Amino acid sequence: MKILQKFKQFAVKGNVVDLAIGVIVGTEFNKIVTSLVNDVIMPPLGLVISGIKFTDLKWVLKPATTDPVTKAPVNAVTLNYENFIQASFNFLIIAFAVFLIVQVFHTLRNKEKAKEAPPSLSKTEELLTEMRDIMKRQQAA
Repeated sequence: MKILQKFKQFAVKGNVVDLAIGVIVGTEFNKIVTSLVNDVIMPPLGLVISGIKFTDLKWVLKPATTDPVTKAPVNAVTLNYENFIQASFNFLIIAFAVFLIVQVFHTLRNKEKAKEAPPSLSKTEELLTEMRDIMKRQQAA
């Protein structure tokens, strides 16, 4: 029974809910980035590099053939590196977006810290400040 109570406390805490929301939002953000890369970035990039379609990029390791006995076609063995290029673009866009979000978060957090009152001095610091002020007055006189 104690384990169930601990699990309930854990599940009800904000951390699990925040994590679930983050996963859901991240999944949807991934769809947006994938569409951005596939539909907006890759077509003009392919046009710039001589009309190459990234979906057609592959390295043929073994060409397609026909089986001599059954006369059935045998598929080619290819190394499809277009997916790697697309995943790299997706990663760069997501990494840049997360970087911007973190920068905004840090900026807002630093503004909040600046608004806070300066910390009060300890008794030792107050005594040292008073001693410094007394010494300055004595030197001025």
